[in-house]
Amino acid sequence: MLSTKDLNKRFGSLVVAQDIALELPAGVRYALIGPNGAGKTTLINLLTGLLAPDAGQIFLAGREISALRPEARVRAGLARTFQINTLFAGLTPLESVAIAVLEREGHAHNWWRALPAFGAAIEEAHGLLAKLRLAPVEHRATRELAYGQQRLLEIALALATRPRVLLLDEPAAGVPQDESAELFAAIAGLSQELTVLFIEHDMNVVFRFAERIIVMVGGRILAEGTPGEVARDARVREVYLGKHARAA
Repeated sequence: MLSTKDLNKRFGSLVVAQDIALELPAGVRYALIGPNGAGKTTLINLLTGLLAPDAGQIFLAGREISALRPEARVRAGLARTFQINTLFAGLTPLESVAIAVLEREGHAHNWWRALPAFGAAIEEAHGLLAKLRLAPVEHRATRELAYGQQRLLEIALALATRPRVLLLDEPAAGVPQDESAELFAAIAGLSQELTVLFIEHDMNVVFRFAERIIVMVGGRILAEGTPGEVARDARVREVYLGKHARAA
């Protein structure tokens, strides 16, 4: 569903991505892990078009998207979330997601019409929020939501674009531990047709929710495999997992 071939990026003498070759099948939950500075967010920025690679190709469902602008990649089916929330604090979750649905449907030029006039968009937004366990708070102002709920709202906004691949850049960053488990449980309940790649530093979460794990170090992919395979990899234990791998 998402693949890359010989993807490279450097900033001066600093190599942030070198010969990255990925193949993410449809419906698989991947975790992208590695020490700070490994190039994880840079890779997502390359995949989504926020950064242009120096060399290499990116494919979505077999179609090369290397030259597409970020918004065109979203329309093609590639969506992401960011490490820092960028939400409209005064809107409710239902309003925010309904507006995202309307943007996808090409109704942004109808900004002057009242939102209740778009019943189908409101219904779709409610369904997305219900899947992410946000229906009970869909009429509250976003600023009043717990931080974990705000992170889920970001995912709902991404899902409103109807992606085939969803990239989550540290979705649990800043979320209290008790809310983090609920957040990932909601992610685990997403459609099995959706390919998900998430960056996460909590190895307990990674080994619980990921079907496969990609390990990056120094802008390169060090290892890729099932959680069991990665935990047994001596190179991974040496450079990153440490006690987590020995306990797995």
